[in-house]
Amino acid sequence: MTAPITILVVDDHDLLREGVSSCLAAFEDLEVIGESSSGEDGLAAAARLGPDVVVIDLIMPGIGGVEAIRQMRAANASIGLLALSTFASGDLIREAIGAGASGYLVKSVDTEGLAQAVRDVAAGRGSFSSDVTRVLAAPTSDTIGVAAHFTGRQAEVADLMAAGRSNAEIADALNLSVFTVKNHVSNILMKLHAQSRTEATAIILGGR
Repeated sequence: MTAPITILVVDDHDLLREGVSSCLAAFEDLEVIGESSSGEDGLAAAARLGPDVVVIDLIMPGIGGVEAIRQMRAANASIGLLALSTFASGDLIREAIGAGASGYLVKSVDTEGLAQAVRDVAAGRGSFSSDVTRVLAAPTSDTIGVAAHFTGRQAEVADLMAAGRSNAEIADALNLSVFTVKNHVSNILMKLHAQSRTEATAIILGGR
């Protein structure tokens, strides 16, 4: 039997934190191993418990969720960091993604959606609420029609990026060198005005 995905839940509101934990604990493949009520406590718990995924609120007293995400990502490049927030403003979304969030959900997400998002980020894929992808993919003078200007190969790479494939996996799938894939990814990010693969993935998904 496959080991369950271990989860740390960080939220300063007791009722919301306990609710999220209860929802996730109902799934056999998920295990909540800790809860924290602040960014500082979340950092300490993440270091102590080593969860696969941290589900974290963004607006909290103290250092807050964005800075906690930044420090967790610096400490562990492979950890899944899932932002869960009441707000879906473009600035906050980009701050969280820029800090290293693997995904971003609004708190109206249903239980199944939350559980699947945890599985996705644990597997190294991005996961975003539809509200979030719409915000990031909203047409602007910089981004409108960008996908139409992808080359055929860039479109293929973009699709595989959105599916959560690594550069090496994309290279294998398209029979390209990893170096060539990196160049395509860089060009895609530039065309989307995205700061990271995670943001680019959200924009690509939102544009579909």
